[in-house]
Amino acid sequence: MVETISTGIAGTTADDDIKITQKAINEIKKIREQNGIPETYGLRVGVKGGGCSGLSYTLGFDAEPRDNDKILTLGDSLRIFVDKKSLFYLMGVELDYTDGLQGRGFTFRNPNATRTCGCGSSFSV
Repeated sequence: MVETISTGIAGTTADDDIKITQKAINEIKKIREQNGIPETYGLRVGVKGGGCSGLSYTLGFDAEPRDNDKILTLGDSLRIFVDKKSLFYLMGVELDYTDGLQGRGFTFRNPNATRTCGCGSSFSV
């Protein structure tokens, strides 16, 4: 099962929505619980320069959104903070969690990426 979150940007389509798999949602909730992170905290999702392909994804928890953040919501229990610059790069991305033989961690599948590499496409939180 995959949940979709509209970016709320005028002129975008459903293809631009951010998608999060149920497996990723479950792992986010598990990490929050194991680390005593209050449910009021939001999940910060972003993009920063670096990595072999030029960009890498970031995940973390923040108590409050920043001034330049877009606040997206998934159901009643998960707020997602994305800075407006990162939002452009996250359009159409699917966030998943894998725990297979190649390791475990969150993965971002970006249909708009022109090139990717192993070190920038998957990481653990």
